[in-house]
Amino acid sequence: MEIGKKKIVKLLFLGLLLAFVSCTTKPKQTVTGVTAVPHTIIYKTKKDYHLYVPITLSKDKKSILSYPAPKDIYYQGKLAYPTALKSDYLLDNRGINKNVAFLSYTYEQYSQLKEVPPMDTLWAKILDKDPLLEMYDCGSKYQYKDELSELNKIIDAQFKNCKKIR
Repeated sequence: MEIGKKKIVKLLFLGLLLAFVSCTTKPKQTVTGVTAVPHTIIYKTKKDYHLYVPITLSKDKKSILSYPAPKDIYYQGKLAYPTALKSDYLLDNRGINKNVAFLSYTYEQYSQLKEVPPMDTLWAKILDKDPLLEMYDCGSKYQYKDELSELNKIIDAQFKNCKKIR
């Protein structure tokens, strides 16, 4: 089937137009049109897992939904260890949620891997499938000027104005 020159030109023009539009510098938006903003997640675990790489499990804790690549465990150029807050609370720097589990790999060990281990190896490396005692969403990360001080005050105020996730 032969396509006419005009049709080819139109298709090329349309392709270039789509490529141009998709390369704009606008912030990424969610399906609802609201700009995605990182949230301030504060949590406490049953044991000290702050050195260990988090992954996300399914709701029923029977499968792994997501895990980082070894090069994706950094935050602001450093390994994404959570930030210690008062009363053994931690500030998430990795993007965890209520279905978090921790692997027996430390951030340091995991960052040295050439690639993600096979799924059965990751599953065998889970330290705890239900490590959380508490978890709170305290809004946009951008709202805090002196993050650590303000978050410690939120802890003192028993997480007033934060949403309890767990």
